[in-house]
Amino acid sequence: MQVPFLNLRAPHDLLRGEINAAIQEVIDSNAFAGGPFVAKFEEDFAKFCDTKYSIGVGNGTDALWFILLALGVGPGDEVITTPSTFMATAEAISYCGAKPVFVDIDESTYNLDPALIEKAITKKTKAIMPVHLFGQCADMDPIMAVAGKHGLPVVEDACQAHGAEYKGRKAGSLGVAAAFSFYPGKNLGAMGEAGGITTNDAKLRDTMMTLRDHGQAKKYHHSMIGWNGRMDGIQGAVLRIKLKHLAQGNEQRRRNAERYHELLGHTPGLVLPKAAKDRKHVYHVYAVRVKDRDAKLKQLGERGISCGIHYPIPVHLQEAYRFLGYGRGSFPVAERCAEEFLSLPMFPELSEEQIQAVVKEVRQCFADPKVHEAVA
Repeated sequence: MQVPFLNLRAPHDLLRGEINAAIQEVIDSNAFAGGPFVAKFEEDFAKFCDTKYSIGVGNGTDALWFILLALGVGPGDEVITTPSTFMATAEAISYCGAKPVFVDIDESTYNLDPALIEKAITKKTKAIMPVHLFGQCADMDPIMAVAGKHGLPVVEDACQAHGAEYKGRKAGSLGVAAAFSFYPGKNLGAMGEAGGITTNDAKLRDTMMTLRDHGQAKKYHHSMIGWNGRMDGIQGAVLRIKLKHLAQGNEQRRRNAERYHELLGHTPGLVLPKAAKDRKHVYHVYAVRVKDRDAKLKQLGERGISCGIHYPIPVHLQEAYRFLGYGRGSFPVAERCAEEFLSLPMFPELSEEQIQAVVKEVRQCFADPKVHEAVA
């Protein structure tokens, strides 16, 4: 049986009529760049995240960048974050002219280890940016405590955590501001590129809204140097429809994850993801860990099970960041996990039959000595 890693068509097929009508409404109104459809989505997404404000932007990278710019992060500053993330987290820091300073991760949740943050703080530190990796919130209370002690803002990289919760509070409502990506494969995905920001700070909100529109508070009046970071009207209209189904989709992801837990829990050599007791995981990615990851990936693919890798090279070891001077061994937990992560198929429409097929092939893969011979 063939099982895809991701199925983007299934949710669109279910909502096709509603989506087509919404797109037609945008066409009829000619509200293509920003405008009322984006504003309506912003209102709905702020309510979903339990925040006062939401700002629609061009993508998740814009969201991260605009938050940091609005906080005054610039050349000579440092921002503490994790090396176990997608490149955009560090890129946003760099494009402010600042330096990303990495801290290793907690091996249980794969998120920023709060116990290591304080040692990384210097006089140049301007913010702390935890990443809610794979759909589980970082341990925010101790992170906020350290940040508060040093007078530092905390920016949530929530690009993979739409609807995730920490001690009953929504991702996006925990720090001074949060960035979301609506890339098509995300739990809340646009039909193209889009991103969002949430915050409870009115001044930050106003600054970021100005930044996303070429630095103009009103047309042709530019109070700062900004950027073209507006959300398209079509994306706002589509996201507003899909947002209505996000909670249900997240719940189905959790059910799928529970089935994986039940069926794969005693597989020797397989480390399953752990959801902390005080958090609600939304399983954007269901990443297991295996010692011979590349061989397993190849064999599962040959057996019809499409898997992914998130992320094979930690940011500090990327060629683009070689100039920072980090080397192998700088962040051993992140490096070890990067070599072992294997992402199994995960999406709301994943059927019981597909889950059983994945489990069957994973079990057989782990029982096959040829895999071990291939990496010997």
